[in-house]
Amino acid sequence: METLMVDRVQSSLRLFMNRNAIFLCERLCAEFPSELNLQLLATCYLRNNQAYCAYHILKGSKMPQSRYLFAMSCFQMNLLREAEAALCPANEPNAEVPNGAAGHYLLGLIYRYTGRRTCAVDHFVQALGIDPLLWAAYEELCILEEASEYFNDAAAFRVQQQQLSESSSQNLTIGTEYQSLPSSMALGSGDTSPRHSKQLHANNTRETLSHPHGTVMAAGHPTISGPSNISQYYTPPAVAQLSGVAPPPLCRNAHLYLNAIGGDGSTKSNVNAAIQAPRRKFVDEGKLRKVSGRLFSDSGPRRSTRLSGEAAANTNSNASQLGGNGTNHSSAKYLGGLYSSSSSSKTNSTVLRSVTLRRGQPWANENFDEDNTVTTSSSMSALPDGKCLEQDKMGCGILAHDSRLTSGIREFLGLLRTLGEGYRLSCLYRSQEALEVYLRLSQHQFNTGWVLSQVGKAHFELVDYFEADRFFDLARRVSPYTLEGMDIYSTVLYHLKEEMKLSYLAQELISVDRLSPQAWCAMGNCYGRQNDHETALKNFQRAVHLDPRFAYAHTLCGHEYVALEDFENGIKCYQSSLQVDERHYNAWYGLGIVYLRQEKFEFAEHHFRKAFHINPRSSVLMCYLGMALHSLKRDEDALEVMEKAISADKKNPLPVYQKANILSSLERFDEALKELEQLKECAPRESSVYALMGKIYKRLNMHEKAMFYFGLALDLKPPAADVATIKSAMEKLYLPDELEDTL
Repeated sequence: METLMVDRVQSSLRLFMNRNAIFLCERLCAEFPSELNLQLLATCYLRNNQAYCAYHILKGSKMPQSRYLFAMSCFQMNLLREAEAALCPANEPNAEVPNGAAGHYLLGLIYRYTGRRTCAVDHFVQALGIDPLLWAAYEELCILEEASEYFNDAAAFRVQQQQLSESSSQNLTIGTEYQSLPSSMALGSGDTSPRHSKQLHANNTRETLSHPHGTVMAAGHPTISGPSNISQYYTPPAVAQLSGVAPPPLCRNAHLYLNAIGGDGSTKSNVNAAIQAPRRKFVDEGKLRKVSGRLFSDSGPRRSTRLSGEAAANTNSNASQLGGNGTNHSSAKYLGGLYSSSSSSKTNSTVLRSVTLRRGQPWANENFDEDNTVTTSSSMSALPDGKCLEQDKMGCGILAHDSRLTSGIREFLGLLRTLGEGYRLSCLYRSQEALEVYLRLSQHQFNTGWVLSQVGKAHFELVDYFEADRFFDLARRVSPYTLEGMDIYSTVLYHLKEEMKLSYLAQELISVDRLSPQAWCAMGNCYGRQNDHETALKNFQRAVHLDPRFAYAHTLCGHEYVALEDFENGIKCYQSSLQVDERHYNAWYGLGIVYLRQEKFEFAEHHFRKAFHINPRSSVLMCYLGMALHSLKRDEDALEVMEKAISADKKNPLPVYQKANILSSLERFDEALKELEQLKECAPRESSVYALMGKIYKRLNMHEKAMFYFGLALDLKPPAADVATIKSAMEKLYLPDELEDTL
C-alpha cells in the first residue's frame, strides 16, 4: 500500500497535479509516518509554491535531503539565516553540504544575499567543481566578476567520468531488476509474452526510482509483490518456450567465454552457487539424454550453441548445446557466427532476436556430466571465427560509444564556452566584445530568445536603442512567452518614446505572466513615459513585492521617487537595490543624481565613481562624473573626463554639451561655441544647446545674436523650468553680468 501511494504521488507530480499530490501524500504520511514521506510531502508543497508549509513540516529534521528542502523553503521565504543553519549546522562544522552541487549553489546564493561575497564565490566554485555543467552557478560568478574559464578540457574529463559512472550504475540497476523478476518470468513457467515482461519491468523500475531519494526508497518501502512471487534464479529476458523438454545443461567451461568478454567467471560462479536452486526436472536423466540427442541431431540450426574452452576447438566432449527455450547465456551476437545453414526457421530468427547481451551481469554457472553434452562438427568449426568476430564487434562498439560520448561532451562544452564567454563579457559591460562572441554562435543557437535578449541588452548598454529595440523584438517573435530582459526592453522603448509599443508590450507581458516583476516594470515604464509618476511608482512597487530580489525594480522605484522630488525614499530604494546586487550600477548612478540635485557634490562624485568603476565604458556615467567634478571646481579633471566620454560614444550629445558648458565657465568662449556649433548639427531640436549659445553671446555682448538664440530655444518648446530660465535671461539681456548675479 505504501509503495502504491508513493507511486501515485510521484505520478501526480510528474503530471503537475500538485493539489492531488498533496492530498494523497497527506494520506501517506498519516498512514505511514516517516521522515522520507515528510520529504515527499514537503516537495509537493514546494512544487505548489507553498514554501511556508514545507517550512513547518521539515523544521527540526536531520536527514540531509530534509535539511536541503527546509533550506529551500527558508530561502523562498527570505529566512536566509535559518537556511544557512540548515545547510551548515553549527554543531556539525564538518558536515557535508546536502545534495552536492545544488546544495553548494543554494548556499552560495545565501552568502551572496547576506553580503558575504568571498564565501559566495567559494561555494559557486565548489558547485561547478562537482557539476561542471551547472550553468546557474557560472552565471552567479559572472555577476560577481569572478568567472574564469570553466568549460575547459578538465571539465570535459569530469563530465565524461560522471557519464561513465552513471552508465555503469544504470547497468547495475538493470541487472538487479532482472534478479527480482517474479517466478512467472522464469524458464518454462507462466506468461512470458513481451507485453507481460515489459509491464513487470516497468513496475519494478517505478518502485525503485519513483521516490525522490532514489535507492533509499527501495529499502524503506516494501514492494507490491510478495516474497513468494520472487524467483531465486537470475533470469535474462524470457522468450517463448519451444518445447516441453527441459533445456540441456550449460557447458562446464562457460566461464572461459565470460572471461573472454570481460567477465570474471570464477567470482560469478561462487556467487551464483549460493543462490542457485535445483533445476526443474521433466524427465529422468536417461530420457533426457535420449531426447536431447534426438532433438539436437535433427535440428541443429534451430538451436543456439555454446562451446566450451578455448583449446577445445577439435574436441566434442567440451561443448554443449542449448535447447528448450533457445536462450543462450552468452552474447546473442555469437549466434549469428555459429550457424551458417540457410535452413533456419522463422522460429529460430525470433529466438535469436529476443536474446540480449548485458555485460557485467552475473551469469549462473552449472556443472553437469559430460555425457549430457552433444556437439556438432559444424558448430565446432565455427567457433574461432564467431568468437573473434564477436570480440571485434564488441570492442568496436565500446570504442564507438566512447568516441561519441567524448565528441558530444566536447561539442556541448564548446557551446557553453561560447555562451559563457559572451555572458561574462556582458556582466563586465564589455558589450561590444560580447556581441562579437555571440555572433560566433550557430544560426539555430543565435536565433533563440535568451541569446537575442542578451544581444539586445548589449546594444542597450552601448546606448544603441534602435538596435536594442530590433533584437528585443526578434526575441519576442521567436519566444513570445519569454520574460528574460523584457524589463530592459521596456526601458529601451521608454527612451525611444515609443508609447504605443510600450503599452502593447506591457499588456502582452501581463497576459503572459501577471505575477512576473518584468511585466509590472514594463507597466510602470508605460505610465512613467506619460509622466504619471504616482501610478508608475505603484506598478514598480508591485514588482518589488512579487520579487524582492529583483534589483532593477527597486531602482525604478527610486527613479520615480526622485521624479516626485521625494529624495529620502528615493535613496532608500537605491540602497535596497544595492543590497540585492552591489554591482547594479544604475542604483549607484541614481544615488549620485540625488546628491547632485541636493548639491552634495562630494557624495555625488563618490557614487558616480562607484558606478563608473562597475561600468567603465559608459559615456553617460563619465559625463555625470565630469559634472560632479565641475561642481567641485575641478574643471581640468572635469574636461579630461568629458573628453573620455565623447570618445566612448561619439553619438552621445550630452558630454559635448557639458564640455561646452565647462569651457564657457572658464571663459573659453570660442572653444565653447565651436563645440556647440558641431552639436547643433547633431541635435538640431535640442533647446538647451541654443539657450547656452544665447548665454555665451550675451557674455560676449553680442545681444542681437543672444536674443536670436534665446528665441530659437523658446520655439523648440523646452520644459517649463527651462522656459522660466530662458525668459529671465532675455529680460536681463542688457544688464551687466555683475548686476545680473546680484538680482
